Amino acid sequence: MSSESPTPTLLDTQKLEQGQQSLEPIVVEFETGDTRNPVNWSRGRKWFMTLVACIFTVTTAAAAGAYNMGFTSMTRDLNCTNFQATIGLSVYPLGYGVISMLTVSFSEEFGRHIIYLFSSLGFTVMFTLIALGPNIQIVILARFLQAAFAATGATMVGGTIADMWESHERGIPMATFSYAAFAGIALGPIVGGWIEMNPRLQWRWIQWVQLIINAVYIILYSVTMRETRSSIILLRIARNLRNKTGDARYIAPVEIHGRKLWNLVYVACTRPLYLLLTEPIVASFSLWIGFAWGVTYGVLESIPEGFRTFHHFNDGEIGTVFVSMLVGSTLGFLSNLYQDKIYVKYVAFRGPEARLYSACVAAIILPVGMLIYAWTSFPFVHWIAPCIGFGIFMGATYIIFLVVCNYLADCYGPYASSALAGSSLLRNGFATVFPLFMPQMFEHLSYKWAGTLIAGVAALLIPIPFVLFFFGPQIRSRSKFSISVT
Repeated sequence: MSSESPTPTLLDTQKLEQGQQSLEPIVVEFETGDTRNPVNWSRGRKWFMTLVACIFTVTTAAAAGAYNMGFTSMTRDLNCTNFQATIGLSVYPLGYGVISMLTVSFSEEFGRHIIYLFSSLGFTVMFTLIALGPNIQIVILARFLQAAFAATGATMVGGTIADMWESHERGIPMATFSYAAFAGIALGPIVGGWIEMNPRLQWRWIQWVQLIINAVYIILYSVTMRETRSSIILLRIARNLRNKTGDARYIAPVEIHGRKLWNLVYVACTRPLYLLLTEPIVASFSLWIGFAWGVTYGVLESIPEGFRTFHHFNDGEIGTVFVSMLVGSTLGFLSNLYQDKIYVKYVAFRGPEARLYSACVAAIILPVGMLIYAWTSFPFVHWIAPCIGFGIFMGATYIIFLVVCNYLADCYGPYASSALAGSSLLRNGFATVFPLFMPQMFEHLSYKWAGTLIAGVAALLIPIPFVLFFFGPQIRSRSKFSISVT
């Protein structure tokens, strides 16, 4: 349970003086095995809740990639340039990164359920604003606002999983959450490309179709999901007991150790930046995943032009290219099952560094995948070859993404949410910037040399997991944030 909690409710001292034998408060806690505690829910119910939450991750991630598949008809209808349309792609991760730091704070004050519901409603409404946008400026603004609502799907699902699953059970649920993000980014262009192909639908209907899907999700969520944050559940139980018994001594733990919302927001905005700037582990891993994530968003913009030029693909076929991203992410997910076994075997004497075996392999695979993509981007090479290279790159990126989440959580314990928020901020910052220059880089340097440059930078980052694998304990011992969990 987080130490950053809502403002305490004041006890009714008059009732205490008039009708109570003792001023000692009665702290409401879950009893052992209490089924109201999400940790004690059945395994089936936990998985159902996890999957429903992950659906929101899929739909919010899909909106990122589906958008750029409509550039051809969008630039025509809105009389804008391709670069202006690309800004709508870039502001999406910007909204993710900025707002995601606030999401956890509000969920601690109001609970996760209401934040999910509010976010999914706002996210869905923004599809209408985009689809009806009369100019590119409105579309860009709506994309940023949509990303602000979508930040819940990017960050709070991990908290929901932590609410329900014990730490030793979270491996596969967290891998599922990460896979949902990558699968969504892949599914968006796959569906969006074929919608763009239909002259009666095109870019506006890419938005309308997503609106329909998310409207159905809102109904599903409203009917099936419940609050999972235990501190909020206990708070509601305590309030209900006070109302039913008239005894104001009943209080929840969060009412004793609470903080004001403003303090929560302040910590949520400042501590991630502090950790990012002062903690070598957070900074190095954030730089690593930030680079890979930036390239991923840049390639979202670069793939259509490459396959259109070299292989004369239409929009539907270009969208299908992103199946390679889905395949690569799936292989990355499956590899994590083996990594989990290694972790269980070696964690007793390796500590958090037992998470890094797969990361060391992914560090080498990442530049290899990009080199394959770069040096097979020719008209005389079969189109499946660059797809294989891109799939390898995305499989490595998935492994890095998951390792960063798990390793930072293990290293920073109670400060994990701040460490992950700092990593998310830098990661999404890279994803904001890369689409703005990567198309020009591929155009001027050619695909082979631009891809080689990217692979070269990825190769320079290879030492990061190896250094942490061998020297992580010494680095953590010098940290006032991670030393408490070593």
